[in-house]
Amino acid sequence: MQTIQIGLIGFGTVGSGTAEVLRLQAERLKRRAGCGFALKTVADIGRDSLPEEFKGVRLTRDAGEIFADPEIDIVVELIGGIEPAKTFILKAIANGKHVVTANKALISQHGKEILDAAAAKGVEVGFEASVGGGIPVLKALKEGLVANRIESVMGIMNGTANYILSQMTDFGKTFDEVLKDAQAKGFAEADPTYDIEGIDTAHKLAIIMTMAYGMTISLDDISIEGISVIKPIDIAFAREFGYRIKLLAITRNHGDHVEARVHPTLVPESHMLASINGAFNGIHFHGDMVGDVLLYGLGAGMMPTGSAVVADIVDIGRNIVNGSVNRVPPLGYQPDTVGPRAITPMASLRCPYYFRMTVQDKPGVLAAIAGTLGRYGISIESVIQKRRNGTGTVPIVMRTHEADESAVRQALAEIDAMDFCADPTVKVRILDEDE
Repeated sequence: MQTIQIGLIGFGTVGSGTAEVLRLQAERLKRRAGCGFALKTVADIGRDSLPEEFKGVRLTRDAGEIFADPEIDIVVELIGGIEPAKTFILKAIANGKHVVTANKALISQHGKEILDAAAAKGVEVGFEASVGGGIPVLKALKEGLVANRIESVMGIMNGTANYILSQMTDFGKTFDEVLKDAQAKGFAEADPTYDIEGIDTAHKLAIIMTMAYGMTISLDDISIEGISVIKPIDIAFAREFGYRIKLLAITRNHGDHVEARVHPTLVPESHMLASINGAFNGIHFHGDMVGDVLLYGLGAGMMPTGSAVVADIVDIGRNIVNGSVNRVPPLGYQPDTVGPRAITPMASLRCPYYFRMTVQDKPGVLAAIAGTLGRYGISIESVIQKRRNGTGTVPIVMRTHEADESAVRQALAEIDAMDFCADPTVKVRILDEDE
């Protein structure tokens, strides 16, 4: 029986998880794939040794040894970031190696270059672990939903952001309190910017859109807003209205244009995504044939992400053994059919909104706000005004009917410039009940 030799770059959380999955599931993988899988070499500049269970694996600080080894079939890149990961992957491809990566930033920004290089060399690139950790999101798009026109994708795609919002909702903690707790528990990075400001989620949305629609897309095409503006008061008001606040990635297929946005969203408590809490992810697809599909699970972590990496390794191993490399296109579409699509301008978005305004407590304020909204065609569905808090200001919270994003932006700019406004208005879009 053939044995597929693997070179691993990076023995951190995901790298060590991948090695452990390969070790623990060796016999199972052999029965499923019809070949064995052996971790031959690990390259990691920060390690002097490997755990005892991997004593037969070679350790090096020079990734070039992996590329130059003619026995290695698959190179697994798990160091993250753009460089040197991109250079390593391209060198591996140039040396005729198949590649597996969990690098969402790299694939979302430089995927075309990498996939073109792989196609020219006749090797495969797997990146299932770049979206959703252990959840088979990309495999569902590439194979399971291949007969569908994907009408929409909505998802909670960052466990750190979801953990923070869940803790704020369930325990009434402040954003800063929960962030520190998440960092202490290892859920959040020392620099959490990519997680809390929606950038990590946008990387994943770009990959999903490429595979859902067969399109090219860059990070600049996606409208991105993070969760750092959300306060406990917003969580509480959302609950009064019957919603939970989630950081959502949203895309809808309008045929000649597609939406691409990441932002905090008031999700109805009855919606499937509202019940996904903690560090879990959930991705909701709607296909024209299959209807609604929800994939749920841990979106990060040592073993879940390692599971997804090994799934790609096994797919490639099967193809090597059966002489069917690139049987399934890496993006789920034939390369010559992948091209640009128009992106829906955010200004043309139409949806309900939540506003929280911090204003001076004096007569005429509410009338002035309502009048301004009315002039821009924004209809108020409900208003909550709490009692004064001793600071001379009060929060006014409004939920609107559907309104145009462009009108909302103009109206709020006028309102925030009025002398009674103490802080900029917090604006959160609302997900319709039937979406």
